[in-house]
Amino acid sequence: MPRIIFPQTPESVLTEQAAKIFGSPKDRLDFYRREIQYETTILANRTDAYLTAQSFLVIAFVSCMSNLNPEWGKLFTLVVPAFLALLGVLSSLNAWPGIRAAYDIIDHWHFKQSELLRSEPVMGLSYDESPLFCETESSHKGYRKALLFSVRTPWLFMVFWMLLGAFAFYIQVDNPGS
Repeated sequence: MPRIIFPQTPESVLTEQAAKIFGSPKDRLDFYRREIQYETTILANRTDAYLTAQSFLVIAFVSCMSNLNPEWGKLFTLVVPAFLALLGVLSSLNAWPGIRAAYDIIDHWHFKQSELLRSEPVMGLSYDESPLFCETESSHKGYRKALLFSVRTPWLFMVFWMLLGAFAFYIQVDNPGS
């Protein structure tokens, strides 16, 4: 049996290989659902780590802006918050590819799951009749809405940091005598 699948590989060989790997459509569905759960956990962990880092940056930014030291406070509140805002933008740009990759992988496994449920009519019917599962759960629209927070967060924080950095700079430049 060939280990590399080519476009001209007979369907019977592909079906035979799939049967050996999974055994039944239920096994395949369980595999897809485990992969979705695993990738969702990875996405949640990446989002949590990103939000934690952003929280610390916001705290540091606010602390820097409240510096009232008469000797070096003006220069400090001009330079350090700008660097923290830049760090916030750079960390957002750095976090985006990992979050987007996890989202794309989850999208892939949801697609495979929905195709399995469509291609196996008996499996699809039992899936839909079970009170634990419904069409919303396996539709594109349902899970994509659930993942929007993680996907949008880096972009929202990047805009937030740009606005906050510009505002901090404006405050310092607009009030030169204070």
